Amino acid sequence: MRIEILTLFPEMCEAVLNESIVGRARRSNLVRVNARNIRDYTTDKHRRVDDAPFGGGFGMVMQCQPIADCFRALCAEWGERPRFVYLSPQGKTLTQARAKELAQLPSLALLCGHYEGVDERVLEALVDEEISIGDYVLTGGELPALVLCDCIIRLLPGVLAADAAFANESHYSGLLEYPQYTRPAIWEGREVPEVLLNGNHALQEKWRRAQMEERTKKKRPDLL
Repeated sequence: MRIEILTLFPEMCEAVLNESIVGRARRSNLVRVNARNIRDYTTDKHRRVDDAPFGGGFGMVMQCQPIADCFRALCAEWGERPRFVYLSPQGKTLTQARAKELAQLPSLALLCGHYEGVDERVLEALVDEEISIGDYVLTGGELPALVLCDCIIRLLPGVLAADAAFANESHYSGLLEYPQYTRPAIWEGREVPEVLLNGNHALQEKWRRAQMEERTKKKRPDLL
C-alpha cells in the first residue's frame, strides 16, 4: 500500500512515521508512506501557499494552486490516482470499520489543512472524502493524518505478528477490549482474576468475551 501525506510540515510527520510499529513496517517495505511538502509546488516567488479570505475574517486560507499541483504531480509520478482524503473536523468521524475499508485500497493521499483551512474549490474539484478524528479542532491536519496512518498501517498484512494481535482490540469487533494483566499476580493488594491463572483456555476465552460485553455496556452502550 502507498500513502502520501500532503502537508506544510513534512518533518513533523516523518518524525512519527519513523518510529514504533509504523517505522518497522516502513523499513520492511510492508507499506510505502511519505510526507510531501505542498510548499514545493507553489508558483509564488516567496513560496507563499496562503492568502487572506474573500469577504474578510480572521486567519489565512490555503490556496488551490499549490495543493492541486502537489496532488497532480503525485498522480503523475505514481501513474494512478489515489483516493484523496482531507482531514477535517467537518468530515465523517473515523471508525475502525472505515479504517479496515481504507486498508484494502492500493493507495491513499492525505491532505493536511492549516490556518483557517483550504480553499473550498480544491475540495470540490479533487477531494474524495473528508475524515475527522473527533469533534474538536486542532491547529492542523498533520496529527489526524498520522492517526489515520497508524490506524490503517497496523491492519496491513505482516505488520503485526498475527491477526489475533488486533482481532480482540477495542472497536475491531464492535466491542471494547477485555482487561489485561501481567506480573506480578498481586500488586498492592489487587489480584489478577483467578481464571487467567488456572491454564484453562476455554474458560479464559469465555471470561474475556463476557468482559468485552460487560465493558461495552458500561462504558460505551452506544456501540451496542
